[in-house]
This record gives sequence, structure tokens and C-alpha cells, in this order.
Amino acid sequence: MFIDEVTIHLKAGDGGAGCLSFRREAHVPKGGPDGGDGGHGGNVVFYADPRISSLMDYRFKHHFKAPRGTHGKGSRLDGSRGEDMRLRVPVGTIVRDADTDEQLGDLVYPDQEIIAAEGGFGGRGNPHFVTATRRAPAFAELGEPGQERSVTLELKLLADAALVGMPSVGKSSLIARMSSARPKIADYPFTTLVPNLGVVKSGDKSFVCADIPGLIEGASEGKGLGHDFLRHIERSAFILHVVDLSGGWEDRDPVEDYQIISAEIAAHAQELAERPVIVVGNKIDTEGASERSERMKVLCAEHALPYYEVSAVTSEGIDRFKAAVATAVWEERERVAAEEESLEEVKTEKHYVYRDSRRGQKDFTVTREGAHIYRVSGRSVERWVVQTEWDNEEAVIFLQHRLKRAGVEQALISAGAREGDEVRISGRAFEFDGGDSMLEEEYARELDRLAKKIEKDE
Repeated sequence: MFIDEVTIHLKAGDGGAGCLSFRREAHVPKGGPDGGDGGHGGNVVFYADPRISSLMDYRFKHHFKAPRGTHGKGSRLDGSRGEDMRLRVPVGTIVRDADTDEQLGDLVYPDQEIIAAEGGFGGRGNPHFVTATRRAPAFAELGEPGQERSVTLELKLLADAALVGMPSVGKSSLIARMSSARPKIADYPFTTLVPNLGVVKSGDKSFVCADIPGLIEGASEGKGLGHDFLRHIERSAFILHVVDLSGGWEDRDPVEDYQIISAEIAAHAQELAERPVIVVGNKIDTEGASERSERMKVLCAEHALPYYEVSAVTSEGIDRFKAAVATAVWEERERVAAEEESLEEVKTEKHYVYRDSRRGQKDFTVTREGAHIYRVSGRSVERWVVQTEWDNEEAVIFLQHRLKRAGVEQALISAGAREGDEVRISGRAFEFDGGDSMLEEEYARELDRLAKKIEKDE
């Protein structure tokens, strides 16, 4: 069975907690803090495997969870990192966030990989919070929860050229004649229910051709599984539009069929309407084909489209057609390669944020959610909150100082927050104190030194 779109749920591993511990040995007074760091949680990684061709592995199993990091221990024993969960997908798979539709990655090369859900960072043990005047810190960090999200996997076949057309125009017969592909072929509509790929060789050139199941009028609106089939045309550099010169069972007009399918492709994506098109009149060996072919020649001449007469049964015109497509594909490849070489370096506007090379950047946003409610969002400030042990007064005071040092307090004041307003960060709610510091001056300097040390460690 060919599966080309699924939605699954991912949960990266949680980070392990840092350890709060002090060295205790005979004849070693005041041994000092020796808590180990927690291990990072495992990531959920997708990688492109050329050995598989569909998303069948995800048809029945929809939930995937990476291992968590283990907790730190005394004697400076760090916790182990959670192993990454590696999930294989076919080459040509697009990974999107199911809730926001944001594209997370496009796996177009073998062995290419992306991290779809990041594991949580392990918490630091209490030795990290030692300063010159603070020799016995009585707190450590908790582990950060791993990222959790639903993603949609969408497979779009990678082909240089795509055969499109009405059902039973002979696309499967053509790809079988042109390549070593062996699709199901029968004399009735909708024989092909899944796309087929074939490598076509012409002299010293070769290209990949896709046989797209037959389209019908209304395909762009989903009729006849139109959306499922049309997506596979999107990656193709050329559209090989096949028309039936025999008239088929219903004595169809190839000109009308061409216009219907062209309109459906344009309705699906206007970009596809601008792709190079090569028209192929198949079944030239049948009775009445010459007359129908003349009408197609007139239509193609009006639109400046290349047109070839072929017969998938007798091989008439096949070699000439293959050579023309191979030449066009290789010329397109050379043009794209030349464009890539001539591209200038893209200049981007500078965005000044607090940088954290190991743990992501410390930028944040403040959003007003009500008359007296404000939300602070940002990877780093949210992580600080979830890694704080709320029953530990020292840990809470240090968190407050870090938020102030990062500019959160000033940003809230600028946004209109006043004393007594509610501030929400990562599932926690605080009462804004209006910016008044209750810390003694020396203690505040000590916390400042500690914050600088942590930032340097990061």
C-alpha cells in the first residue's frame, strides 16, 4: 500500500534534574557541593532513507517518545543523555507542524535529517552556583521538559518529469516502454492507483519520470483523489502531458481533455501552470489518430508547446521523445546549477538578542492578555522557570534576579505592567512587584556575579 500523508505525535525526552549534594567524607571538613548535572533528553529525528518509498511505517503507530536524560548524582556524577529516537522516512518527505503548518524540513537528499522535537536540557548541579562569597549553594536546576508536538509527514515524489493526463491515456504503458518500471496496466479507467517512478535512459543522459494516476475534471477540488495525486507533480521540473489519440471508449476529444487537465493543474497551484510542458499524443497507431493529432498540433503551435506523436504499443516515436525530454532535463539542470553559482550572499537585517550558544537564544516577548495580565514568552526565560525548584527559596530568588538581568522586568514596565498585575511564564503566575528590589545590595551583587558565571558556562 502506498501511504503519502500521515499525522503523528512526537515527544522528545525530558532533561534530567541536577543534583543538590555536598561532599561528605571522613577527615574532609566542608567538602563543598558535588552534585552532578542532569543528562539532556533525546531528540526525535527524521532521516531520509532511500530504501523505503512510502510512509507505511506510520499507518498504525502514531505516537513516538524519545528517552529522557537521567538525573545527576553526588560525587559530581552527571546523568546520561537520552538516546535520540531516529525515524526513517522516504526521500522527498516534507515535515510540517500539524498545528501551525510551519514547515520544519524538506528531506530531499538521502541520509538528510532534521530534528523535529528537541530534547529538554538537563539541569545543572549545585556546584555551578558557587561564587567567591557563596560557597555552599543549596539549590540545583530541574530538568527541562522535552518538546512535544504533532507533525504532518507529506511525501512528494522527486522526479525530473511527471506524466499527467486523463485516466487510460496510456501513461503507465509509456513509462513501462521508456524505463524498467513495471506498473499495473489494464484496459479500464483508474488502473493506476499509486504513483510510479522509472529511470529513463537516452544515450548518455538519464532522468527520473513519474507516472501520476489519472486526473479528472474537478481534481483540484479533490475529486478522484485529486489532491493526493496533484501534490506529486509539484517537484517535477517538466510536465509531460499525455493525450489519447484513439478517442478511447467514449470517443473523447484530446484537445478538450488537454484543456481540462491543464485547468485543474493551474487551479491546484498557479506555479505549476508556469512549468515547462511537453505534450505527448499517445496511441498514434490507432484508427483516426492522425486526424486527432492534427488538432493537437494546431493547439500546441498556438501555445508554443513541443508536441510528439508516440505509440507505447509499437514504440513508434518513443526514442525521439525520450531524447527530447532528456535534453530538456539536462539543460534545465545546467541552468539551475549556473543560477546557484551566481547567487550573491543574502543580506539579512540584524536582530539583536541575548545569545546563548549552547541552549538557544535568550530573546523574549511580552504580550498583554488582559487588563492586568501579561505573558512573557521565550525559550530561555521559559526554561529558567520550568527548571526552578519552587519549594527552594534560594532557587526562586535566583530566578527573579535572572529575569531582571535579562530585561524582563523593564520590558513589563514598558508594556504597561504595574505593581500587583499578574505575570505568566510557562504555566506559572507571578505578582508583579513594580520593580522594587527587596534584596540587600551585597546579596544583589552576589547574585549578579553568579548570573554572569552561569552565562559564561553556557
